[in-house]
Amino acid sequence: MHCKLKRLVVTTQHCFCTTSAISVYPTLRLFFLHTFSGMWLKPLLFLYPRASAAVQTLRHLNFTKMEDGCTTQSKSHVLLDLDGTLLDTENVVDEVLKEFLAKYGKQWDGRGDEKRLGKAPLEAAALIIEDYQLPCTPQQFMSEIWPSFENIWCKIKPLPGAVRVIKHLQSHGVPMALASNSPRKNIEEKLSYQQGWKESFSIIIGGDEVEEGKPSPQIFLEAAKKLHAEPSSCLVIEDSLVGVTAGKAAGMEVVAVPSIKTQAPLYTEANCLLSSLFDLRPERWGLPPFEDWIANTLPIEPLYIGGPVIKGFGRGSKILGIPTANLSADDLSSTLAQQACGVYMGWAGLSTRGIYKMVMSIGWNPYFDNTKKTIEPWLLHEFDEDFYGEELRLVIVGYIRPEAKFPSLEALIEKIHEDRHIAEEALDLLPYSQYSNEPFLRTALSTETN
Repeated sequence: MHCKLKRLVVTTQHCFCTTSAISVYPTLRLFFLHTFSGMWLKPLLFLYPRASAAVQTLRHLNFTKMEDGCTTQSKSHVLLDLDGTLLDTENVVDEVLKEFLAKYGKQWDGRGDEKRLGKAPLEAAALIIEDYQLPCTPQQFMSEIWPSFENIWCKIKPLPGAVRVIKHLQSHGVPMALASNSPRKNIEEKLSYQQGWKESFSIIIGGDEVEEGKPSPQIFLEAAKKLHAEPSSCLVIEDSLVGVTAGKAAGMEVVAVPSIKTQAPLYTEANCLLSSLFDLRPERWGLPPFEDWIANTLPIEPLYIGGPVIKGFGRGSKILGIPTANLSADDLSSTLAQQACGVYMGWAGLSTRGIYKMVMSIGWNPYFDNTKKTIEPWLLHEFDEDFYGEELRLVIVGYIRPEAKFPSLEALIEKIHEDRHIAEEALDLLPYSQYSNEPFLRTALSTETN
C-alpha cells in the first residue's frame, strides 16, 4: 500500500502543476476528488506533505461532494419542469379523462401512465387512443377534451415543497427557467393561478416554441441560451424519464423527483433521485442552502385529518413492536394522493383520552411492499388497551425524512425509534409546540358533523 500511495502522489504532483491543468482534464478532476476524500486524505498529507498544495488546489475547484458519494460541479442556474414537478397536474387530469372516456363507454384506469409521463399533448393523446382503442385521431381527441382541461387549471395545486423551492431560489437571486413540453399558452394559464410564480422565472419556454420537445435536449439548451448560461452550469429538476433524458443529453446534471414512484428504479440516468422536493439540498450543487430545518425536521403547512381508528396490517405491535393507530386509506385516498411519501410528525387527539405527540408514515412502506398508499400514525404514549373505533384527530406539522427500503427488519426498527426521538424533541420547540392547543384535536368528529 505504501508503494501505491507513493506512485499516486507522484502522479498528483505532476498533474497539479497548475490549476489550468486540472481544468483541462475533467476526468482527472473527478478521479482525484474521489481519491482525496475521506480516510485517504489525512494519510496522504502526513506521508507526503508536498501533496498538500495539490489537494488544496483541488479543494478550491467549483465542486461539491454529495452525501451519497456522487461528485457534482456547482451550478448557478436552475431549470424546472412544470407538470408533475411543481404542479400536481395528474390528479386533476385523471378527473377529466375519467369523464371523457365514459362517453366512449370506457373506464379510466391509468393504464399507460408511465408511457405518457412528460410527453407533449398530442403524443400523450395518441397513446391514450391506442391504449383505450378510441375511434378518433389525436387532433380530434385534443379538440374535444381541451375545453374541459381549461376549466380545471384553477384546481391544480402545487406539489409538496414546490412553493418553498421557488421562493428560496428566487429570494437568493438564483436565475430560474421553466421548460415544459406543454404549449406556452397552457403554461401561462396554469401559472396565472399560482401567485408570484410567473415573475420568479427569468425564462419560460413551452414545447411549441422549439422544434422538438423532450426527450430532445433542445428545450433545455434553448433555456440555457436565453439565460446566458453554459449547459454545465445548469441544474435540471424533472419528474419524467423523458425530461431526465433531455437534461442529460443537454450536458446538464439532473435531479429526478419521479411522479410515478414505482418507476423510480428506471431513473438510472439521473444524478440524484428524490422522493419529493422536501428532500432537495441545494448546497450539494453549490446553491444557497435552506435554513428552515429545525432539529432535523422541516416545518410544513399543517395538515388536519381524522377518522376512526381501524385495524391495520397486524404488523405494528406483532412484528415491529410499535403499535400504530391506523386510519382508513380508502376514506383518505384523495388527501393521501396529494401528500409526499415520507415520515412526518405532529399531534394526535383521541376524543376520550387526550392529546399526544405523534410520528407517522405516509406512503407504501417499501420494506413491506404495500399495494396502496397508507397512513400509519404512532402515538408516543403507552396505552393499556386498544382503542379501535375511537375518533382520532391528527395535526401534521413537520417532515422528518423520505421513505426508504431498509436491508433488514432490525434496521427499519432502529430507524423508526430514531424518528421517535427526533419527533419527541422537536415537538417541544416552536412553531410545533403551539399546535398542541389546536381545538381541532379536542373536538369529536361526530360533534363537528352534527
